[in-house]
Amino acid sequence: MSPEARKKRAEGFPVPAVERTHVPVKAKDFLSILDFSHDELERVLDLAAELKEERAAGRRGSQPLAGRHVALLFERPSLRTRATFTIAIRELGGDVIELPADVVSGSRETVEDVARNLERWLSGAVIRASSQERLTRFAKSAPGLHVVNALTSEQHPSQALADMMTLRERVGTLAGSTLAFVGDGNNVAASLAHAGAMLGVHVRIASPSGYELSPAVVAEAKSVARHGATIEVTHDIRRAVSGADAIYTDVWASMGQEDQADARARIFAPYQVNDALMALAGPAAVFMHCLPAHRGLEVTDAVMDSAASAVFDQAENRLHTQKALLSLLMAR
Repeated sequence: MSPEARKKRAEGFPVPAVERTHVPVKAKDFLSILDFSHDELERVLDLAAELKEERAAGRRGSQPLAGRHVALLFERPSLRTRATFTIAIRELGGDVIELPADVVSGSRETVEDVARNLERWLSGAVIRASSQERLTRFAKSAPGLHVVNALTSEQHPSQALADMMTLRERVGTLAGSTLAFVGDGNNVAASLAHAGAMLGVHVRIASPSGYELSPAVVAEAKSVARHGATIEVTHDIRRAVSGADAIYTDVWASMGQEDQADARARIFAPYQVNDALMALAGPAAVFMHCLPAHRGLEVTDAVMDSAASAVFDQAENRLHTQKALLSLLMAR
């Protein structure tokens, strides 16, 4: 936004949407947080904050997707991701095409052939797939199609955008803050490590033995760390949360691991986020969860419903960060 526009907004005057400039990111796709540069990641969060303010004030924003079609291909169930991407595309002026789950699974025809077909009709595709490898194959097969990762077993970058926006709203400045992730070193933890490192957040991840964040992800996060950000993997939950600005957890058994749920419940029981654990963190510590939550397992009702809980802020911020992401990724 121009200095003149900022001055008008500060004085209470309406700011026309045309005064916002969408500077596109260099990447064609958003398959991972690592697809964006440090500055581009910051730009997504800054634009998301503007879009959130604009929507709350009832102002109609610019529509960079006007006249363009974006497909939603979800191989796995979804509430927040499907709803917020649908609303985001429509509010940006685009049309949503919802396709059956088997389209992206490769069961009817190859992933490559599906991508080449969709490229002829669409501008973008938001995909929830079982594997990062399948998503990468899809994106490479359609050089004219913008592809967004809406979750794979390995990464969940669109969630991490909302998480970082929420954390910034709660703590003020990301650089130098500390986020403790407690539980399985899964796809959510991976994208949090990537995003946190790039934005200067100290990320500590506490998991039971055998369920740690992969060394490859840790190495990736360290390679892009900025502002002195550190990544620590530990089995010591008390060490991880001590003095943290936020405690984050996720389900102990993710989609596709339902047959392990009982065993994981026993293994992860000491990693439950409850009042006693929150008390070990900073005095204004925030509780975060990507949802859906299994109340009474990874988190207690008391924590989920407390003033410290930011879980529904995270859910709301999915909409604003996804609008910003699509605006910058698909800017003409």
